[in-house]
Amino acid sequence: MQLDRLLKDIPVKKIEGDTKDKEIAAIRTDSRIMGRGELFVALVGENSDGHDYIQEAVRRGAAAVVCQRCAEGVRVPQIVVEDTRKALSFLAAAFYGEPQKKLKIVGVTGTNGKTTTCRYIASILEKAGKETGVIGTLGVFYCGISLAPDLTTPDPLRLFRLFSDMQKSGVEYVVMEVSAHAVYYEKASAVRFAACVFTNCTQDHLDFFRSMENYKAVKKRLFTEGKYAFAVANADDSLGAEILKDCPRCRSYALDTPADNFAVVREEDLRGSDVLFNLEDELIETRLRLTGRYNVYNALAAATCAKGLGIKGADIAAGLYAVDRVAGRLESLGSVNGGEVFVDFAHTPDGLKNVLTALKERCKGKLLCVFGCGGNRDAGKRPLMGEIAAKLADFCVLTSDNPRYEEPYAIISAIERGYRAYSRNYVVVQDRRKAIEYAMRRMRENDVLLVAGKGGENYQEIMGIKYDYNDNAVIGEIMEKMRTE
Repeated sequence: MQLDRLLKDIPVKKIEGDTKDKEIAAIRTDSRIMGRGELFVALVGENSDGHDYIQEAVRRGAAAVVCQRCAEGVRVPQIVVEDTRKALSFLAAAFYGEPQKKLKIVGVTGTNGKTTTCRYIASILEKAGKETGVIGTLGVFYCGISLAPDLTTPDPLRLFRLFSDMQKSGVEYVVMEVSAHAVYYEKASAVRFAACVFTNCTQDHLDFFRSMENYKAVKKRLFTEGKYAFAVANADDSLGAEILKDCPRCRSYALDTPADNFAVVREEDLRGSDVLFNLEDELIETRLRLTGRYNVYNALAAATCAKGLGIKGADIAAGLYAVDRVAGRLESLGSVNGGEVFVDFAHTPDGLKNVLTALKERCKGKLLCVFGCGGNRDAGKRPLMGEIAAKLADFCVLTSDNPRYEEPYAIISAIERGYRAYSRNYVVVQDRRKAIEYAMRRMRENDVLLVAGKGGENYQEIMGIKYDYNDNAVIGEIMEKMRTE
């Protein structure tokens, strides 16, 4: 594709060199894999600066460079822009033929609930006969194709290639998770969403964003005028209330606050709940097969979005009912010694509180929990999660999650500080597999065990290496072992 065509939607500050008739074979952000005739985009990161590698990119064959400042002694065109990350989104969109303009894209953001809300929306659209793709934490799914997860929101070059492949395959709607990091790094800047959905905002990622104020401000950026056809926000959440106040064409949903859309839970158990939805005065009754009040919020967010997209009430009800599991999201794995075992991705204070609360309300025996916290991430949430677990669970096994480059016992000690302020009913078992087995062997009739933190992840990251590991698989192996003893 000609360079001038790639630059058509990008505000350019200045150009050094001649871009006329320059043909671009590919776009790269890594100078180590540059090829002849390709465009190098110099991204500014937290730990490295692509501008330091412009010379290397040119030596390897770069035909032109997009940058925020020019490098000296470069004989290829240098296109200077305000923000290379934002420019990359528009460059990728143009390179892959603007697929985002041919798709109806729904973006879901929030600290918790993105994955389940996306699954609910996709299920509703599928029941309405719409060919739908999903992009998120669990991977990419469309037209019978499943791709392994990478990032919650892929980087622009992969994201727009996926959009292109989906559009060519006949996809009409794409439902995608939009993480706070994706908003911060402008990954989807070239997308005008058919709908933007906000679930909630609670503490997470403060290792990166430094404060809740910064974190909230980034979340709110997705709801900038012109980036969506309409928006959906949780009126029970303080940031959701701000979004509703400041953003035009925004539909509200809530369980406690007066809103355009609300729901009444008629009956609930460990297998789900019977719910009556009021969607702008249209009454829809269905059963949710995912339990917990927070899943009612997720379903209500999805139903509100679907209503805005013009989907019929019968399809909304059928789509919500059709979701019987979301991998690693309060997933029931079966019975042990007369008790029930669940796995959930809960890795934030609010997420752990929601899941433990949902299970405690229906637990007739003891509520047990196995969890840890990730290394090299928001350390402030560790004692908070310990406190929450101590208050809600009857017994906990504190263990390792993804320690990354941290010492596992240092992470567990931080959790202990919060836990010991409220309870001494816990043990520490660093090895996650052994921790789960220890908890399962303690289970008795009517007990409930929650294994939290990793959900559907298929790895455990230790010192930069991702080892094969999955909570579901480990629990299955232990169940089989216990049955044959």
